Formats: sequence, structure tokens, C-alpha cells
Amino acid sequence: MTKTPISPRMSIDALGLKKVGKGLLIAVGGAVLTYIVEIIPGISFGEWTPIVVAIASVIVNFGRKFLSSY
Repeated sequence: MTKTPISPRMSIDALGLKKVGKGLLIAVGGAVLTYIVEIIPGISFGEWTPIVVAIASVIVNFGRKFLSSY
């Protein structure tokens, strides 16, 4: 396993920005999945919506890892 270089304190490099961007896309993907499920008639998560969003984000991340070449 290769060691990932660490950005200097209080700064971010291109690799760090890429990782933040991937995390953002995973979170947005989970929110979009939750929204799609919410518009299906008869399904409402109520107070459990934040947990469902988190689980959907994990599903999006799993799908990304499953479809990637590494």
C-alpha cells in the first residue's frame, strides 16, 4: 500500500481538492438517491431522512468503488 502525501497545514493541494470533490459528489449522489425515493408515492422517511441520506451515500460510494478500475 502506498503512502498518500499529506498537504502542509492550513493549505490544500490538487490531490486534496480532488478527494474533497469526490466526497462532495458522493454526498450529493446520496441526497439525490434519497430525493428520488421520496418522490415515489407512499414513501416518507420523516425523522429518519438524515440516516437514509447517509446510507444512500454509502451505496453511491460502494457503486463508485465497484465500477472503478482499482
